This record gives sequence, C-alpha cells and structure tokens, in this order.
Amino acid sequence: MIRLYNGKLLSLCDGFEISDWEVWVEESMILYVGPAIGAHPPFEREIDLRGNLLMPGFKNAHAHSAMTFLRSYADDLPLQSWLFDKVFPLEAKLTPDDIYALTKLAILEYVRGGVTSAFDMYYKREAFAQAAIDCGYRMVLCGALAAGDDWTVGEMDTVKFNNLHPLISYIPGIHAEYTANLDLLMFMKMLLDEYKMPFFTHNSETKREVDECIARYGKSPVAWFEELGTLDSPTAAAHCVAVSDEDIAILKRHGVNVIHNPTSNLKLGSGFAPVRKLMDAGINLALGTDGAASNNNLDMFEEMHLADIMPCGYRHDPTEVSSAEVLDMATVNGARLQGRSDTGVLAVGKKADIIALDLDKPHLYPNFDTPALLTCAAHSSDVVLTMVDGKILYENGEYKTLDREKVFYEARAAVKRLYA
Repeated sequence: MIRLYNGKLLSLCDGFEISDWEVWVEESMILYVGPAIGAHPPFEREIDLRGNLLMPGFKNAHAHSAMTFLRSYADDLPLQSWLFDKVFPLEAKLTPDDIYALTKLAILEYVRGGVTSAFDMYYKREAFAQAAIDCGYRMVLCGALAAGDDWTVGEMDTVKFNNLHPLISYIPGIHAEYTANLDLLMFMKMLLDEYKMPFFTHNSETKREVDECIARYGKSPVAWFEELGTLDSPTAAAHCVAVSDEDIAILKRHGVNVIHNPTSNLKLGSGFAPVRKLMDAGINLALGTDGAASNNNLDMFEEMHLADIMPCGYRHDPTEVSSAEVLDMATVNGARLQGRSDTGVLAVGKKADIIALDLDKPHLYPNFDTPALLTCAAHSSDVVLTMVDGKILYENGEYKTLDREKVFYEARAAVKRLYA
C-alpha cells in the first residue's frame, strides 16, 4: 500500500476544491481519500508530497503515438498534402519493431507530462499494445480501417484486444470517411451491431473533407454516418472542426463524444472547432494532442492552454470557454469518452491514475484560481509523479518502467532506417 500525503488535493469530484487530504493506494485502486488518520494500516511506502498538487492524470483522447518519427518532418502543409504526399508513404515502411520502439518514445513523453492514458489510433496494433503493456501504461486502441485494408482484421482485433490485458482496450473504427468507401462503412456497421461496440473515427476535420463528402453522397460526413447507422453505436469523433448547426444537432441526438485537437487544427490550417456550440449542445468534449507529426508534441498542458485561450480570441469574447471547462476536457471528459466510471477523479474505489505537480515554481505563484493555473501557467515539466493503475511510472525525473537510453537508442535506429 502507498500513502501520498502532505500535499494539496484536487479530486475533481466536487468541482475544483483544494484540500489538504491524503490518498492511499492499494494495488490498482484508491483505498482512501481524506484527512490524515492517526491509526492506519502499514504502508509499503509513504510519499511526502511537500505541498505538491495531487490530481487525476490527463487523458489524451486522440493520438497516433508512433508518429513520433514524423515530428517536424512535414511542416507547413495543409492536411491533404501533408497526409497523402508525406505521411502515408513513410508510414508504409513501418515494421512492428519500429512501432514498438516509437510508441515507447511517446510513452516517455506521456508519463513525463502527466498523461495516464491515451486513445491511440494506428497500425500494427499488436506492437503498440505490447509497448504499453511492457511500460505499465493504459491505452485504448482505436481501429483505423481504410478502404484498401483487410477488413477482417477489424473483427479479429475487436475480440483479441479487449481480452489481452487489463490496461488495454479496443474500439473499432475507420480512419475517416474520405479514406473509406460504402462497403467498408457497411461492414463497420455490421461489426458494431454484432459486438455491441463503440465506434471511433476522424470526422469533419476540414472544410475540404466536408465539401468532398457532400459531392460524393449529398451529405456531410456527420449526416452520412447517421444515415448508415454507425452513430447508433457510442461514437467518438476526432476534430469536428467543420461541423454545421445541423451536424451538431445530429451529434447531440446520438450522444457522440467529440475530441478537440486545437494544436493540430491550427498547425494544419484546418480551422477552429465550434467549441462553445458543441458544449452548449450538451456534447461531451474531450481533449487530444493528435500525433507528434501534426502538433509537434504530446503535451496536454500546451493543449489545455490553447483550448482555453484560442476560442476567446477568435470569438472576441474572454468568457467563451472557462479554464474549469478545459480542465474537465483533459480529465473527467476523457474518462467519460472512454466509457469508464472507474477513473478520471480521485475517489475511493477509482483506479489509481494519479499525478503530482510541483507548485513551488515562480510561474505557479500566487494561485488564485487552480484551473487557470493548470491550463494557462503550468508546464509538463512541473509534473513530478505519474502513477498508472497504482504503479509509479515516473517520479522526480526517473522513469520506473522505461530504460530511457534504450528507448532513445531503438527510436533512433528506427528513424535512421525509415529515412534512409
């Protein structure tokens, strides 16, 4: 059992109240949250937080972790040119060993920055699932079928990855409407109905994507998915930048979760997601980094910062989005997207996915508003502890389940071969 004490606790259970309570962790679960107790069971370890802030870990709700090898490779290009001319040709050269090594590189970045789970859409899923398992990292694998793929893999993955390991789960999905075709979408609908599974996809990322879908089918991607019935399953849609009011009504009607990716959308010139409209419609809005190729990092603090200030700027209204709403996007809303009620807050019986931040920094004093401090002042470098499923993966500059030098050695070897 681990005791975390003498810190500031942001549980996210009851708004954003800060308390001096402590947390006890037994195996993978939170056993106790409350004030210090004189008599207590013996602890294997007691961690004096020295005033640091203890809070739930961040959920990166949309990522392509192994794309670390494309960081800064194809900058200053619009989405279609970036994807088809630069990204896809290099991705075709990836081996499972490459993806295993490059995913570990991403996990180094995740746990250093307090990200305790990622929704990862990529290829050769066995490789990045194994990387997560070997690191003790929580990951949701998201299907990414396209028209030219072997679709039977989608069904095999649904069975295999949801029974592979407690830290791994799987959501069937397609890459996007524009890389699918009608036959694939009908297959996906059959798969979702048969296995009673959620559905994941990129959706309405750019105006061009929407215009081309309308030209093909007479409908936007959102309306097309609704007509085909895929939205009848619990759905997570990444981006939703170019959605109309009618699209938002459809998303609301079907309870679709939307993942906001502000850095990626800005970098690729895709536009601004209508965040306020989506939230006012009652849509669960989570936050994601996208891949390192279109970001160029996996830093949820930067993502929160942009998600906080960007809508206020382009809408000319400083009240457009609040820091508290953005913090929810990065934590509890990501857990809700995952369909999990056992994580996202610090409470008894929840999974011990916990982080600690060092508040004794010039840029974090004084603190009049903790959500604003986290979204607009804190950095990933302020994270001093990351715990996933009750196991400490990172603490005070030390990786507990990763050999940093080995990870870099293997990642460099993969990059050298891919760019040869």
